[in-house]
Amino acid sequence: MVKNKTYYRRNLPHYQPPGYTFFVTYRLDGSLPVETIKKLKAEREKELRKISGYDNKKIRYEKYKEYQKIYFGKFDKLLDGSNYGPHWLKNEEVANTVKELIHSFDKKYYELICYCIMPNHVHQVFTPTNIYIDRLKESLTEANASVYIVTKILQDLKSKTALKANKILNRTGTFWQHESYDHVVRDDKELKRIVEYVLNNPVKAGLCKKWEDWKWCYCNFDLLV
Repeated sequence: MVKNKTYYRRNLPHYQPPGYTFFVTYRLDGSLPVETIKKLKAEREKELRKISGYDNKKIRYEKYKEYQKIYFGKFDKLLDGSNYGPHWLKNEEVANTVKELIHSFDKKYYELICYCIMPNHVHQVFTPTNIYIDRLKESLTEANASVYIVTKILQDLKSKTALKANKILNRTGTFWQHESYDHVVRDDKELKRIVEYVLNNPVKAGLCKKWEDWKWCYCNFDLLV
């Protein structure tokens, strides 16, 4: 029987239970120096070892959630202020292609809540649709009878945007960094906080004074009620 897989780990942990909304971030390949990534990873491993020392499971979980926010905050701040690596999403034709493909997945792959396209990364919030999940399960064989729903959505989205963006830029090779960040949104309060964070990303980065002035931001506020 085909089932959703919910957890795996590469450089980052990925927890993708069905029925939830997700906050995801994906960045351009080479958008941060390798040494910076290594330093962040080393700091993270050190902190996780410290957290694992708590005997109380509830405290350990709360400490982990708290640190994940800190870790992502550092990571995102580095991306916002980075002059390193490519900034292909500054190209309006490329950014518009990514925007159109994000919207083309709406109602088919997911319910699109919001996104923000930055010069070297994208923030997005969505809820996978049951229709897509069922269709994906039907396409799997028994030899490959499990799937990470959010990872699959991002793979499809990134591969299609990369193909079109590379054509526009007259280049070949990797466009997006392979691994993306994904976070389970636990409740409405957290959802509103994350949406506010996403929309205000260009404001905090000094790219505009109000999020409404940034043409690569979008939010379906009806889904926040």
